[in-house]
Amino acid sequence: MTTRKKLTLGLFGFGCVGKGLFDVLNQTTGIQANIKKICVKHKEKPRPIPMENFTFDKNDLLNDDEIDIIIELIDNADDAFDIVTKALQKGKAVVTANKKMLADHLPEILKLQSTCNKPILYEGASCGSIPIIRNLEEYYDNELLDIVEGIYNGTTNYILSKMFNENRTYADVLKDAQKLGFAESDPKLDVEGYDTKSKVVINNFHAFGVISHPNELFNYGIQNISINDILFAKEKNLKIRLIASTKKFDKELVCFVMPQFVDKNNPLYFIEDEYNAVMLQGVFTENQLIKGKGAGAFPTASAVLSDISALTYNYAYEYKKYYQNLKITVNQDKILKVYYRYKEESSIEKLKIQNIDVSYKSNDYKYVIGEVSLKELRNNKELENPDVFIGLLSVL
Repeated sequence: MTTRKKLTLGLFGFGCVGKGLFDVLNQTTGIQANIKKICVKHKEKPRPIPMENFTFDKNDLLNDDEIDIIIELIDNADDAFDIVTKALQKGKAVVTANKKMLADHLPEILKLQSTCNKPILYEGASCGSIPIIRNLEEYYDNELLDIVEGIYNGTTNYILSKMFNENRTYADVLKDAQKLGFAESDPKLDVEGYDTKSKVVINNFHAFGVISHPNELFNYGIQNISINDILFAKEKNLKIRLIASTKKFDKELVCFVMPQFVDKNNPLYFIEDEYNAVMLQGVFTENQLIKGKGAGAFPTASAVLSDISALTYNYAYEYKKYYQNLKITVNQDKILKVYYRYKEESSIEKLKIQNIDVSYKSNDYKYVIGEVSLKELRNNKELENPDVFIGLLSVL
């Protein structure tokens, strides 16, 4: 029987997820762990628990020899990396949910764990309550995966579901998502696909042993979606989902984040509201789907709690695919078949859409269906135009 040790925690951040962790940790009976102190930034902000639980000096946690684990749950990626670095250097294990910090600094974090001989776990940084990283590390450690893709952001899936099912505008549903705590006051990282792209980088690392920087990958979100786009999908018996896609072609990965039209043959068609889902296709296991809540305090907090639990029996990632040196690279030169809504005719040329086989024009709605290189989409300024929207139909 595995012996579990009692842990003393230092928590950075007491926002949505931090407060959620505090609540679930006090309700669970299976983990012997207590939060000794919580470090927060704003002194004037009201707190739902006594102020004696808080400090405003990070060193009160980092220099406390009684604290075994640092739980990092703040928003700022640069500050988070500084906290994680110093915690590992001081001999403390780390649990984090900061996907941007991880995606931006995977090589440094890998080296820090090796030199400091302390683990960092981050299940909460990937897909909410779905234990995808642990599954990739343990269950799929020797599986040859071909596809890892899915809905990695509960905020955008909630918005798309409500627009489709209730015929509501993007702006209207976004307000609801913010009131419910599914979307931030500044929703850019979620709705423009940056949050999802960071998760692609993290999942690719564990699934294929590939380290890439987020800047290498294409992301496009749902910020420009209109009712016309929803009506097009309905007319074709399709739904729109913001999909994180990684597919392996021989020794190359094609990875991107963008809205995709899916039909009823695709399991993601049925994933509604704030749920996430990950589809895996392996040589031996074939197709599998994992589904779970992806937005809100408790889904991420439950993943953080799982990491804390794992540390009670000294669990650490082994990064097996990475050390197998599979020599897989990222290739962004792939042709996509897309739906493209636009206002000005010059927009099609700016995006270099070719082989157009469908063209529709009315007074207030124009679109084409054609082919475009993924390479052309990266850093193309035309996609910043609020009058355009692009959605994937298929990878050619």
